[in-house]
Amino acid sequence: MKKVAMLLVCFLVLILPSQVFAVRNVPILVYHSIDEFSGHGSKELYVTPENFEKQMNYLREHGFTLLTFEQWYEIDKVNKPIFITFDDGYKNNLNAFAIFQKLKNESFKPAGTIFVISDFIGRSNRLSKSDLKMLANSGLFSIQSHTATHPDLTKIKNYKYELKESRDHIQQITEKPVIALAYPYGDFNEKVIEETKKYYLFGLTTTPELFSEKGTKDERYLLPRIYIKYSTTLDEFSKIVEGG
Repeated sequence: MKKVAMLLVCFLVLILPSQVFAVRNVPILVYHSIDEFSGHGSKELYVTPENFEKQMNYLREHGFTLLTFEQWYEIDKVNKPIFITFDDGYKNNLNAFAIFQKLKNESFKPAGTIFVISDFIGRSNRLSKSDLKMLANSGLFSIQSHTATHPDLTKIKNYKYELKESRDHIQQITEKPVIALAYPYGDFNEKVIEETKKYYLFGLTTTPELFSEKGTKDERYLLPRIYIKYSTTLDEFSKIVEGG
């Protein structure tokens, strides 16, 4: 019986595509400001528009498929899936929108996810309601939640305001589903995950690794992300996204 089972396994390995057995490593990248560094804040949280365009062009030239979390279930169906995310909802993310428009063609459809802090919408350096609605309607961006006020979620009690109210506020603006939450500072614990599951389908950390589906508990509320920084070279970028 054991010999029959072993022969069957060998047969399946030979006839089925290798990707059936391979674990896909999916990059989820995190950006903040797409702008020239002006001396305000942390320089490493900026990526210049020139470098961002080079990075997105690399993805275009090397056959990556950019996805949003509404398309999560396509990661096993598309070529070289990758997620491009932006935290905080800075006004300068409009530079990323312009670059996406520039690079879009018949074979390459850019897509990104902006995690906005709902109480900060409309501030001078943040995206406005009209910006968010335009981005959501462009088909190039998904607008998701980064909480209402950007607290450390492991140290609060009013989860309903931070999680549900921020979700509802963003949905009212974009008229599109909000299904993903980026934890501020990447901080989480069991309580944070428990509360997040009430309102979202995905929770994103800043654990610096590629995502690979293992079927573990709460896996989609522990999604890792890799920072792309001001100092990240194109060679370093290529190694990150190619899993090198």
